[in-house]
Amino acid sequence: MTKEAVFTMKLEPELRDQFMAEAEAAHRPASQVVRQLMRDFINYQQQVREHDEFLRGKVEAARASVRAGRGRSNDQVESSFAARRASTTKRS
Repeated sequence: MTKEAVFTMKLEPELRDQFMAEAEAAHRPASQVVRQLMRDFINYQQQVREHDEFLRGKVEAARASVRAGRGRSNDQVESSFAARRASTTKRS
């Protein structure tokens, strides 16, 4: 991939000095480290967005289920699981 764009940023001198020292200690050019940080950030943000979309779909499916009358109240769920717990305790 060709590197034709320039990215300029302002930061505290102490942060820059620490970053440069750590990049040097890792035997990597600072620009290479920044590119990897950018790639990692992009990947993380894409994963967050995909997860949010997945959750939105799950919530909408649940809401549609409730609107269609297939939902159960919290009391019904608690009662059902209490019965399950009781039946597994009896078997032990």
